[in-house]
Amino acid sequence: MAKQKREIDVRAEMFSRVKRVYGLFILVGLCVLVRLIWVLAFSGEISYNAERLEERIFVPDSVYSRRGSILSRDGEPLATSILRYRVDFDMGSDGFDSLNTFKEQADTLGKLLAGFFGDRSAADYRREMINAHNKHYRVIYRKDTNVLRSEGFFAQMWDKLRRDEFKTVKLYDTIRDHHPVAILPRAVDYNEWQVLRKYPILNWNMGMTYNLVTLDQRVYPYGELGRRTLGLVGDKGNYGIEAFYRSTLEGKNGRMMRQRIAPGFSTLVHSSDNIDAEDGLDIVTTLDVDMQHIADAALRRQLTAQKAIWGTSMVMEVATGDILAMVNLGETSERSGTYIEKENYALSRRMEPGSTFKLAALLALVEDCGMPMSQRYDTHEGRAVRIGGSKGPLIQDSHNIGKDIDLKEATAQSSNVYFAEAIYQHYKDNPERYVKFLGTLGLDKVVGLDQMGTAAPLYERNTKKWSTHTLPNMGYGYAIELPPIHTLTLYNAVANRGRMVAPRLISEVRRGETVVDRFPTRVINERICSDQTLMVVRECLEETARTGTAKQFFRDTLSFRVAGKTGTAKFAQSGIKYSDGYYLGTMVVYFPADNPKYTVMTSIFTRRGRGTTVYGAGLAGPVEREIVNYIYYRDEDWHQNLTPSEKERYPHHVKGGNIAHIRRVADKFSPRVSFTDREGWGVASTDTLLNVDIKSITDQQTMPNVVGMGLRDALYLLESRGLKVHFTGKGTVRSQSIPAGRKIGSDHFVTLTLK
Repeated sequence: MAKQKREIDVRAEMFSRVKRVYGLFILVGLCVLVRLIWVLAFSGEISYNAERLEERIFVPDSVYSRRGSILSRDGEPLATSILRYRVDFDMGSDGFDSLNTFKEQADTLGKLLAGFFGDRSAADYRREMINAHNKHYRVIYRKDTNVLRSEGFFAQMWDKLRRDEFKTVKLYDTIRDHHPVAILPRAVDYNEWQVLRKYPILNWNMGMTYNLVTLDQRVYPYGELGRRTLGLVGDKGNYGIEAFYRSTLEGKNGRMMRQRIAPGFSTLVHSSDNIDAEDGLDIVTTLDVDMQHIADAALRRQLTAQKAIWGTSMVMEVATGDILAMVNLGETSERSGTYIEKENYALSRRMEPGSTFKLAALLALVEDCGMPMSQRYDTHEGRAVRIGGSKGPLIQDSHNIGKDIDLKEATAQSSNVYFAEAIYQHYKDNPERYVKFLGTLGLDKVVGLDQMGTAAPLYERNTKKWSTHTLPNMGYGYAIELPPIHTLTLYNAVANRGRMVAPRLISEVRRGETVVDRFPTRVINERICSDQTLMVVRECLEETARTGTAKQFFRDTLSFRVAGKTGTAKFAQSGIKYSDGYYLGTMVVYFPADNPKYTVMTSIFTRRGRGTTVYGAGLAGPVEREIVNYIYYRDEDWHQNLTPSEKERYPHHVKGGNIAHIRRVADKFSPRVSFTDREGWGVASTDTLLNVDIKSITDQQTMPNVVGMGLRDALYLLESRGLKVHFTGKGTVRSQSIPAGRKIGSDHFVTLTLK
């Protein structure tokens, strides 16, 4: 009976235990269920962990935009960008934990890099990698905090194991420095990287051992050519086109998502968050590479020959104002003899221009004051003279021009005394009128390229603050400061038939072949003077190149005629006195004189004693001539071929003069010649059959007919009769102020017009 009761109690106890276990399982299940409901319905834990996991798997990567190019007018790249790649090694990465593998790979990689770059030996490359690893991967004992090299640590471990002393070794810490290390000597391009990525350590076999950084590297195919104009951005400076059009050139970087699929491997994931990169726009300049090159070479040679301090040379297209060349060269250090694109002197150097400013005075005298070309002033044969009374400035010409000269000769010979006296006499009672006229020439504002840093003209516009020296000095290029680009623009306006256009350096903005924006020619002043004034001014400038201060460079130019002006200015500024001997020598020319297409200007800054001359003609003339000759002989439109003809041709006009000379020429080139006298002076005429008839001039008391004669014969014939002769123009006599046949005397004055 007791046994049966015991069996019943065991079964009841087991059943009770099972119920408790089941109850516990149910309770745990309910807890799990409640927890799941909480996590799924109310907690943000899942989304938090999912985001963390997604951040580890999906990594955003930047897509770099390509910086736009700066192009010449013909589309050649002057500055462009190429993608290069920099390899930053991570010596603290897990991939370098296996020292034996690392040393083997480093030895092989060193040999391959030495052969690829050729700058160092294989041993140098291996040594650099080992030293970098020792610096960025360290093991520290917790017991004595001794820092050991990684290979030394494992050597000690092996030694302790051999002596059964491993139990004495304490736990250690591994310190990993993930700071990037540059082993390669430079960034590499895409093709180079395709070779390098197959080398050990770089072939992804050792884990994340390096990081590949994409660089947008700026390159300049023509080196230093025009670099100051093209400019720079970055730590070394911000200037030029690169800086002023930075936002246009830069573009916008993009973004893409990448999924990690293995250590060191990832793949592109198509996502709505991906943003395509937008490359920068291309800037099309007006620069002509060939003209820039010839101007650079010519200016560099002259600066070296004269040991000058700096110089600038520019070429402008007359009709559009396009800057075809802009060279700015300065010494790297005092008397170094080496010149680089150091500063944009053409735009930023505001200085007293000297005699090139006489063009502005010439325009004022003729246009504003109506002064005739025949107006004469005493230049005192090269002696110094005070202009404007006893308190006026003492002014002197650089050479003896003579005594009384007219406006054309004063321009050609660059007489300081003449222009100072003329400006003073015409504006002394109303100097505000002179200031106002200078404003019509654009001399009261920046003419263009202001975004590139062009300096504004500087002179005192309030005439009440003027001294007795100001007005005479402003007549020949002092008491006013201009940057070279301003002087070039003024001369270009005369070449452009009085239409002043702003200098233009940027013509278009493009995206590929599509034009995004255009910059048309900007007109500053549609008409700076009348046609009559323009004719006088251009004649004076042509005389400068033919018989004046520029004749040594352009008087023998038979294929085309040149017009221009030279200028020499003493420099005094920023603690430098006029007596210190610094000079700015300048020459500006436009050509061909009868139908100008180009305006060329060169300014050179030097100090007396450095070279052979300090005058504008000697300093700038050789550069101007070389540039002008190059442009002329390059332009095929100026070189037309003649088609031979078997038809006999005779002259329609024959000059009068010495009868013997006329007969000698007419007998060879005319079908028939008739005359009354074999000697003496005569006038030649041709009939409809081109026969020449020579009529003798015998009356000494009447005005002879010199129309059709050359200047030399006309001067001899008239001056032999006691007449005083003045002439304008060039060529043959087209008109005379005293009609033929009128009674004349020795005190009479006659004006001849040549054409």
